[in-house]
Formats: sequence, C-alpha cells, structure tokens
Amino acid sequence: MDGPRFLTLADVAEVLNTSGAQVYALVRRGELPAIKIGGRGQWRVEASRLEEYIQAQYRAAAQYVADHPFVESDADA
Repeated sequence: MDGPRFLTLADVAEVLNTSGAQVYALVRRGELPAIKIGGRGQWRVEASRLEEYIQAQYRAAAQYVADHPFVESDADA
C-alpha cells in the first residue's frame, strides 16, 4: 500500500479536486462509502473504496457518452 488506508473528507476532496462539502454530500447520500469514527464522528473513506468510486464514475461517464453520442451540431450550442 503506497499511502494511508483511510482518508479524511478533505483528503478525498483534494483527490477529486472538489469541495469538502461535495464529498460530505456524496458520503451522506451513500454514493461514496465511508465510516464514522471516534466520539466526534469524523468521517473516513478507505482509499480502495475511493478508487472503486472513481472507476464507477468512469463507467457511468462511458455509458453516458454511449447513450448520448456527440454530433457536430452540439458544438454550436
């Protein structure tokens, strides 16, 4: 394992180049699996789960592209 097993939401936000609030929303909606630890309930995301989430998003994007082919007239919009 190259890095830490668990990441903070801020770490995840940095990897995904998004906000901590967006990552929190992904976790709360159940889209990104996470655990809550400690008395203060700090969220942690396992690095392998983050990678699975990223790969799933690539698959979803590929499916979207397949279902919505680009046509030159889209570039004019």
